[in-house]
Amino acid sequence: MPVVKFRQFGDRPGPQPIRITVPGWAGEKAPREDGRHEQPWHCIPFSESARYGLELVYPYDIELRVTTEDGKVRLDADWGPPPDDMEVWPPFRTFGDDYYSYQLSLDLEAPPGFAIRTEPHPRYFTDPTYSTPLAVPALIRSDWWPMIFFCIFRAPPPGVTHVFRKGEPFIAFTVLPAEPDLTVEPMDPETAAQREMRSRRLAASRDRLADGTRWTSDTRTIFDGTYRNLARAARMKAKAPGSDD
Repeated sequence: MPVVKFRQFGDRPGPQPIRITVPGWAGEKAPREDGRHEQPWHCIPFSESARYGLELVYPYDIELRVTTEDGKVRLDADWGPPPDDMEVWPPFRTFGDDYYSYQLSLDLEAPPGFAIRTEPHPRYFTDPTYSTPLAVPALIRSDWWPMIFFCIFRAPPPGVTHVFRKGEPFIAFTVLPAEPDLTVEPMDPETAAQREMRSRRLAASRDRLADGTRWTSDTRTIFDGTYRNLARAARMKAKAPGSDD
């Protein structure tokens, strides 16, 4: 498993694995049952994707509110005097008309062959207030770039306010191969036929696989636990003795 190392300046929380917060940005602690409202954490593909990376939480007591007025970024915060351990103050700057930057005072080092990618934090996609900052994706090749990170955020549209509050996560990092060395090609007929047969068998067995898990939300959307049950079975199989045979 790749080991990511970090150094940082100032008294602040370090990067940490992304935490699914319930109740919180991943939804309310509501069971999967008829009449309940669907929650982001109910979706296994989303939850697994959300945990796939690191997060940073905003470290300052000072709340920052970001808006767009007359086509320009506006950064509102009562920063006061700079802390003794901060060289850049305030840590936010406008970055052209449509973006703003944040000096993270953080350096991440990925192992050889890997890079660090900045991404929006998963809570951006679940926030009903649209106040979560929108981090711009960027690939940092840390094997030859030892500099302290700064990150870029997209300015909110008019009428929307991005808010940085102490303790709230605002950006995600994923560690991935430095080169996108992928080949995309059509399946050969045999593979395609095998997957089609598997998909038909799964469809035919869905009622049995979803037994006891089907429910209808308050938006009249029907859900079941087929994927969730198969994911659990696959994890158990992978952990079983001799699973590598």
